[in-house]
Amino acid sequence: MSQTYPTFERSLVVLHVDDDPMNLRVVEEILGAFKHVSIKTTSGAEALQRIAERAFDVVLMDIHMPGMSGIQTVERLRALPGPEGKLPVIALTADVFSRRPEEYQALGFNDFVSKPILVSELLHAIKRAAEPPKDALSAANAA
Repeated sequence: MSQTYPTFERSLVVLHVDDDPMNLRVVEEILGAFKHVSIKTTSGAEALQRIAERAFDVVLMDIHMPGMSGIQTVERLRALPGPEGKLPVIALTADVFSRRPEEYQALGFNDFVSKPILVSELLHAIKRAAEPPKDALSAANAA
């Protein structure tokens, strides 16, 4: 069974938030293989600080982290004014049976990817979040 991977208009800068060093490394390798840049953080508080310092195309957020969870981090992010509050965030979780996709959206996430991460699934989620279809952009701008 062959995998299909999306193509991107440009290299993306992705903030990856996870308290597990192995998950950070695996995703960094995947993103690097497709010419994207991965900026790694290990906590929600650090992620919010990074977001205040520079622009990102998308955020990959672990749900279960000590201190501030991914859900709490997204709540704080969505409360920010300006483009930071609208930054696309993809939940990364092993809890695929505890929530349905629409529940992640209700919590403020744009999408989710289950762990263990499949390369194709991750890249398609990033594509949907960072490069929405042109007609979706036109509709959003008109609203």
